[in-house]
Amino acid sequence: MQPDGNKEQGASRSYQNPVMIGVVLLIAGISVAMIQYKVPTILTELMALFAMDAKAASWLMSIFTLMSIFVALPTGWLAQKFGAKRMMIVACGIAILGSLIGVASGSSAVLIFSRAVEGVALTVLTTCGPIVVQKCVKPEKIGSAMGIWGIWGCLGSTIAAVVTPTVFETLGFSGLWILFAAIAACAAVLVSVAIRVPQEAQGQDSAVPESDGSLAEKPRYREMLTRDIVLFFVGFAIFNICLLAILSFVPTILQMQGFDPTLSGLISTAPMLLSVISSPLFGVISDKIGRCKPLLVAAMLVMGPCTLALYTQTGALLWVAVVVMGLVGMGGVGMFLSGYMKLLPRPELASIGMGVMILVQGLGQFLGTFLVQILLGPTLENWVFAGTVLMVMGLVGTVSLLLCRLK
Repeated sequence: MQPDGNKEQGASRSYQNPVMIGVVLLIAGISVAMIQYKVPTILTELMALFAMDAKAASWLMSIFTLMSIFVALPTGWLAQKFGAKRMMIVACGIAILGSLIGVASGSSAVLIFSRAVEGVALTVLTTCGPIVVQKCVKPEKIGSAMGIWGIWGCLGSTIAAVVTPTVFETLGFSGLWILFAAIAACAAVLVSVAIRVPQEAQGQDSAVPESDGSLAEKPRYREMLTRDIVLFFVGFAIFNICLLAILSFVPTILQMQGFDPTLSGLISTAPMLLSVISSPLFGVISDKIGRCKPLLVAAMLVMGPCTLALYTQTGALLWVAVVVMGLVGMGGVGMFLSGYMKLLPRPELASIGMGVMILVQGLGQFLGTFLVQILLGPTLENWVFAGTVLMVMGLVGTVSLLLCRLK
């Protein structure tokens, strides 16, 4: 065994700049998020192009959530076996493959299948990104890197919403699909060149090397069945339920109350845009104070009341909720990732652990559409009832995080 001083020096040399790691992973995340969100702004055109009805067209987006439920756990195992960096590059390759299948599709069924393939890529990427951060960044700087990485979905969806209609009009369906695939290819090259993952497990099925050179027991899922991780997942699932409840239904609710479609869309996505400020800021604060629990609790605490306000208000309180959710609630995006890494019993569980986390995220997002639609009723008019239930759920998530023994 090498002396502690040498060990620390070797470890320090292997770490990379947290901002650089965060930005590189952010670019990779944006490239795949653009592929995910290229559909909503041209959905009407795609329905006409492929002779799709509304029910079939809805699968072009919902298939992504469904794929995460099935793919997350296997992805965690693959990241453990082959390495998170390699799997991120593979994810970009899968996204390219899905896009190419889409280009060649001649029917709505094949197009939906191509979206499922792209959904696999998204799940692999979101599972492996935090693992790369955990391996490449100093423990005391993980919050900063996670805060940057955490906004990939917000930026990717915004860029896609702005760029897609123009590109579609200029280059057509095939040109749009190929251009976004090319961006994913560039991201794969960037990840390959810029990121160096130290001591990444390569097919070591029976044991995993620990930092002192000894062999640790192979990571197992049952190690994560702890009280604190279960409480953490309750809060994380409810956070995603509230988030999807806003993104999926607030535009419709506001339009039913006379809001312009463009304005209603802006209101529902504004908190996501504000996360570009709050998520990195929360990460920096977390690293400064050495804690993430207070920030997580604050973020979760505002999610329920803000959801209720967005469901029921049309005046000043509506805009207050937008700002508070964006600057406080969405600051929790990166905090959930860095906090989860601190809860894992040992670092070797990061790979399979992220698979479990993405599975919980997928379940939460599914309930955020399926369950909330039931709460709103067949006419989507039970706004007060649905908003109240979501507020109570948000408070339950807050209590769960308070009871969780997280630093």
